[in-house]
Amino acid sequence: MVPKRWAKRAVTRNAIKRQIYTVSADFSPKQGQAAFVVRLRRDFSRKVYLSATSDQLKKDVRAELETLMHEGARQS
Repeated sequence: MVPKRWAKRAVTRNAIKRQIYTVSADFSPKQGQAAFVVRLRRDFSRKVYLSATSDQLKKDVRAELETLMHEGARQS
C-alpha cells in the first residue's frame, strides 16, 4: 500500500508498487522465504516528477528500494 500523502496520483502509486514488486523479486533468491514491509521515506512530488510514470521516477524509486534491500540483506 502506498499512501496518498507520498504520491497523490493513483498512476504514480501504482508505478511505485510495480517497482517494489520487481525489486523484491530480484532479491527474493538472496533473501529466501520472507515477508517485507516497505516504508517510503519521502514523497514523490508532482513538481519534481512531472510525468506520473517518468523514467526518472522509476529510476529514483528503484535506487531507493535497492538500497533498502541491500541494508536488509546485511542485517539478516
